[in-house]
Amino acid sequence: MANNAQKIRFAPNGALYIAPAPVDGATGGTKPPTELGDGKTAPPGYRDFGYVDESGVTLTPSVETSPVAAWQSAVPVLYIVTGAAFSVKSTFIETNSVTTEHFFGAPWTEIKTGETGTGVYRLNLSSTPEFSDVSLVVDWQQKGYLWRVVISRAMVSDRGAIQLTRKEPHKYELTLEGLDFAGGLGYVLTNDPSIMPPATSPGTLSKSASA
Repeated sequence: MANNAQKIRFAPNGALYIAPAPVDGATGGTKPPTELGDGKTAPPGYRDFGYVDESGVTLTPSVETSPVAAWQSAVPVLYIVTGAAFSVKSTFIETNSVTTEHFFGAPWTEIKTGETGTGVYRLNLSSTPEFSDVSLVVDWQQKGYLWRVVISRAMVSDRGAIQLTRKEPHKYELTLEGLDFAGGLGYVLTNDPSIMPPATSPGTLSKSASA
């Protein structure tokens, strides 16, 4: 296959969206999107994290394997998968209810005097924090080519530190790990033609097909 610079991709723009995790086998609630979308609009039921710092988003699929040894060989004859993971890491620089509630792991409530709101909001930090399951969508695009990663069920696994300075915005660093949902981890959607295999010439078979 010849090299093709037109198939080099970047991610100059994108967004992260979050929603309560769907419930396996239940009706109603969050429905992870099965369509690519327009690259600009949040899927139904999802909320936008807002601005991300210039480092963008880090997607890390990983597997853990274990070798299978045999008497007849000094090297493994097989590797079996013992674990799999998919993490999404990003640093958000927009201060809003989505970023702060998921960073601190609790909701905001307005302090009231009787039935009257005071305009002061409180978020209680638990000594034993528990993060709720969420559903996560990552969108990015370049030159009309859209990409979408959907993690149906995930949970915050790590948080960074907020450094309060005069010249830098507040930064909310979050890592979310995919969890099993209905026997799957998630899926990727795209309209990018570069992922298609080269067309087979008429009247010929690929090596695998003719083997």
